[in-house]
Amino acid sequence: SYEVTMTTTPPTSDGDGKFHFAIDRGGTFTDVFCRLPDGTEIVSKLLSEDPSHYSDAPTEGIRRVLDLYDTVKDNDSNQRLRTYPRNQPLNTSQLGSIRMGTTVATNALLERQGARMALIITKGFADLLEIGNQSRPDIFDLTCAKPSLLYEQVVEVD
Repeated sequence: SYEVTMTTTPPTSDGDGKFHFAIDRGGTFTDVFCRLPDGTEIVSKLLSEDPSHYSDAPTEGIRRVLDLYDTVKDNDSNQRLRTYPRNQPLNTSQLGSIRMGTTVATNALLERQGARMALIITKGFADLLEIGNQSRPDIFDLTCAKPSLLYEQVVEVD
């Protein structure tokens, strides 16, 4: 069992019979937007890291939505919910689209915590990012400190 925090918005248009997901995986939380098959829109949030319950937050977010909203007709043509147990492959037949974004890589770059990097750039432009555009917060500051470069090495290519 798990706690689900969801916000539901009435349909803004007719659905196309498929689930459409847009997911933002952040460092702390993963936000999951879904347009349900009937056009209803829901938004949910879960922890990005919760290894005692799941190994991948976006997959778990999709699983939770499907577990609550994906229906199938039984032999008597009655609608019933499909079940989506954890750590089992998901039935993707009802997925129309999945769009993913993440701020994890951006934050790693800004905090200088990512992997070592090299800059690959057109020959003759090796110092382009180091030179920049000469803008600075205080134009009369004679001790302007430049931020460190994100890359360790420059490779110029033709």
